[in-house]
Amino acid sequence: MTFHSYRDLIVWQKSIHLAAKIDDLIQKFPSQYRYGLVDQMHRSSVSIPSNIAEGRRRGPKKDFLKYLRISYASGAELETQIEISKNLDRTKNLDYEEIDDLLNQVMRMLNKMITTLNPRDPKKRRS
Repeated sequence: MTFHSYRDLIVWQKSIHLAAKIDDLIQKFPSQYRYGLVDQMHRSSVSIPSNIAEGRRRGPKKDFLKYLRISYASGAELETQIEISKNLDRTKNLDYEEIDDLLNQVMRMLNKMITTLNPRDPKKRRS
């Protein structure tokens, strides 16, 4: 995989859009969630594109792979926080459809990149 810049990566572009959509969503949350769930959702959504960018700029494939994994983990955190939000009385009726779709796309792309950059050694496969 050869990229000139992290800005060329569709996964980075989509994760930037996702972070903006999360910001729009959390503005609708009641103030009581401000220092808990809202802050966590903001941090994890910003972490996804930030780690993609940092890993890409570090250069070596090994470093890029490490930061892609961190981005993927941040995506899992965000998935969990969104699920929690969907189960809270004051936030369960908000529109999560576009965010769910974007997050799903980003997670699939990150997973594919991680798999491509770290092909499994057939000798190390477990049955």
